[in-house]
Amino acid sequence: MSESLYMQFDKNVEVDHPKVQLQDVAKLACRDEKILNRCRVMPVMSLDAKKPGRYVVNVMDIVDKLGKAEAGLDLVTSGEPAFIVTFVTDTRKHPVKEWLKAIGVCIITFFGMSFSIMTFNNDVDLGKLFSQIYQQVMGVPSNGFTVLEISYSVGLGLGVLFFFNHFGKWKLTQDPTPMQVQMRLYEEDVNTTILEDRQREQAQSGQKG
Repeated sequence: MSESLYMQFDKNVEVDHPKVQLQDVAKLACRDEKILNRCRVMPVMSLDAKKPGRYVVNVMDIVDKLGKAEAGLDLVTSGEPAFIVTFVTDTRKHPVKEWLKAIGVCIITFFGMSFSIMTFNNDVDLGKLFSQIYQQVMGVPSNGFTVLEISYSVGLGLGVLFFFNHFGKWKLTQDPTPMQVQMRLYEEDVNTTILEDRQREQAQSGQKG
């Protein structure tokens, strides 16, 4: 009875060394430890150490290579038919650089959000609306600094915190924040675009050939 090797591939894997092995890009399982250890160290690709970036790998190329190296081994794959290898040359984090990035993002977000809120308030003429409501309810003109403006300002700040579900290390719930969701969607779109572009390039090369 032949042994089976199970391989699971994700859409994007990150490596920090140019000699990429099968264990770097796939989760492997096999009952025979000797076969499993041989497959783990099978070279998948050799990258230029001076050229970090994203590289597309076809799972069928790996299956073909394994089939030739391990005759009689049943190969079972799951996950993506093609995946991206993201090669990074420096994984060390520089505290000063990270802090500067965080401060820059906070400044841009603060002023961008402030501008959006002020633009909305001016567009709907919220100050005039509050003045009319206050005069109708209280019977006296508003001085522009009433319970309506205070409640609106406080509620706006609390609403932002509740919406983003994040304040420092404190979270209201364990659900991912809207920012995390959008970043995951953006990452998924980038990965899909890279894979589709690669497939189109291969298709066009095949037609020319």
